[in-house]
Amino acid sequence: MIRRKGFRDKKDSVKITFVLPEDNAQAQAGACVVGDFNDWDPEANPLRKRSNQTYSTSVTVDKGNRYAYRYRTLSGEWFNVGDADAYETNEFGEENGILIT
Repeated sequence: MIRRKGFRDKKDSVKITFVLPEDNAQAQAGACVVGDFNDWDPEANPLRKRSNQTYSTSVTVDKGNRYAYRYRTLSGEWFNVGDADAYETNEFGEENGILIT
């Protein structure tokens, strides 16, 4: 699930929170969100276990843009969870999620 929150003082930015349920096997094994917003760096946005029975991480991005992203496990498995605004095939023949801010 993706949550979006605008900033009152930064009208050109939006905070995006990526959330997976506590029972998601990939999140339990250790996962992150990678995409255009963090140069596809698997160490930039790890999903952390929260007290509300979820795993989540947040990024702040520019409003009015389009970002490709995917989830990735620590072991290198790429996956999607059906929370994207759209999907498009990448150069590896797999689908990236597309986030439209």
